[in-house]
Amino acid sequence: MKKAWLPLALTLAFNLNPAAAADDDLAKFQDDSRKIVKELATQLGGKLQSELKANGPASTIKVCKDIAPAMLSEMSRKTGQRITRVSQKVRNPLLGTPDAWEQKVLADFEKRLEKEKPGMLEFAEVVSEPQGKYLRFMKAIPVQGACLDCHGGSDALDPSVKETLKAEYPHDKATGYTLDQIRGAFSFKKAL
Repeated sequence: MKKAWLPLALTLAFNLNPAAAADDDLAKFQDDSRKIVKELATQLGGKLQSELKANGPASTIKVCKDIAPAMLSEMSRKTGQRITRVSQKVRNPLLGTPDAWEQKVLADFEKRLEKEKPGMLEFAEVVSEPQGKYLRFMKAIPVQGACLDCHGGSDALDPSVKETLKAEYPHDKATGYTLDQIRGAFSFKKAL
């Protein structure tokens, strides 16, 4: 008879402490999101390097314009959550404009950059929004050497890159970066 009560007692304890359950959900979500970022960054980096070697820096713009959004969309479908890249200096306003929560986190990353390494910057929390509760996670995208081919100062950009950016992104704000700045972040959002 005592064994029959054990599952009920565990269920009651779990339901009486929703904060502990939310913390466990957030920790798992954060770990899973880190793995996805690593996978996406590796795949995207490989495609960028291949395109750069084969066709030069201007051709890499299509990787970020076409291939990266397709990869993020596919991963979003596979995981059942929204996965995007956002920035305070957007190249594509339709895909990269941060919402209010993301703006706050990006601003916090900039402050934390003074004391922390750019590749280590991340943040996660449970957020209540008008549509419900969500697990939210962001991982900073630091500017690396290869990023400067398309995101560096305008005086350092190859003329073919400038021309392609002007044609593809007439309202581009995503240049002027230097090494180890925060280019933006991967952003994850999952309904609870």
